[in-house]
Formats: sequence, C-alpha cells, structure tokens
Amino acid sequence: MKKWLPLIIIIILVFAGYRMIVGFNNTAVKLNQEIKESWGNVETTYQRRNDLIGNLVKTVQGAADFEKSTLTEVINARAKATAVNIDISKATPQQLLAFNNAQGGLSSALSKLLVSVERYPDLKANQNFLKLQDELASTENQVLTARTRFNEQTKPYNNHVTTFPNSIFAGWFGFEEKPYFEAVKGAEIPVDVNFDFNKKE
Repeated sequence: MKKWLPLIIIIILVFAGYRMIVGFNNTAVKLNQEIKESWGNVETTYQRRNDLIGNLVKTVQGAADFEKSTLTEVINARAKATAVNIDISKATPQQLLAFNNAQGGLSSALSKLLVSVERYPDLKANQNFLKLQDELASTENQVLTARTRFNEQTKPYNNHVTTFPNSIFAGWFGFEEKPYFEAVKGAEIPVDVNFDFNKKE
C-alpha cells in the first residue's frame, strides 16, 4: 500500500488542480458573458438616444431661423459618437474612454441645443418636440442605468481574474481585466438647463 501512496497523492493533486483550473475558466467565461450582455444593453440605450436625437434635429430644423451652428454641432457630435465602436471582449481603458468622451460630447452639444430652444416659443410649443424631449429625458436615465449595471457586472469579473492564484490562470486563458465606465471630465459641473414650457412669451 505504501508504494502506491505517492501515486495516489499525485493523482489527487492533479485532479484537484484540474478542478481548480476548470472552475476558474468556467466562472470567468460566465462572468464575461454577463459583461457582454450588459454591454449590449449599453449599446442599445445609446442607439435609442442617437435615434431620438436624429428625430429631434429634424424637428428643430423646421424652425427656419434656428441657429444653424447649434444644429451643426449636434449633428457633428452625433456622427462622432456613432463612429466609435468597441468590441468589449478586447476593450482597453483608452477605447472605453474614447467612447465615453464621444458620447459626452454629444450630451454637451444636445444640452446647448435644448437651452437654445428657449428663444423659440413656437418650437417650445411643438408637441412633437415636447414628446421627443420627454423621451430623451427617459432615455438618458436608461443610459445611466445601463452604464451602472455594466460596471456592476464588470467588478466581479475583474475581481475573479485579478486575485491570486486566478491571475495566473487568467494569463493562460487570455482573460484580462475589463475597463469601467467613468464620468466624463467636467460631468460634475451641472448643465444650466431651465425649461419653462408654460411661460408666456
């Protein structure tokens, strides 16, 4: 029996190591799939916002004397935002920052557009504009929720692949730490938007 003891110990250690590696890989794959799903939700909410902004721009363009420079800024910012695409499975912090900055630039241009509308009573009273403005406000909340959930899904994955000894296995299987969404620079400064659609002109 004693002569078989070393072999039995080796077999047990190999089996335990195998179970540990398989367990790490399966958990990492599952967590990674959850990140992909949450990223898909982020993209969906941003796509909805971009579609609504396109409709809003068309509505505002109907006001013949509306500042063309303000509209052009929104149109250009929207084009930049939709041009930045990310494969979240290979995303770097720099890529997510570029995506975030492009979306932030669109938010800034959109805020200026909505503030400018204050000077156009006919446009402010346009029911189509009011509906789009309400839908945009709702979509902005959905964007915030989707981004928050993405970060919540990313945290357990990052903890899983960066803690020892999992960090060793992560290198073997090509699992890398994922970037988080961070606030756009200047996001802590509130935008001065004051809508009073009932105000008499």
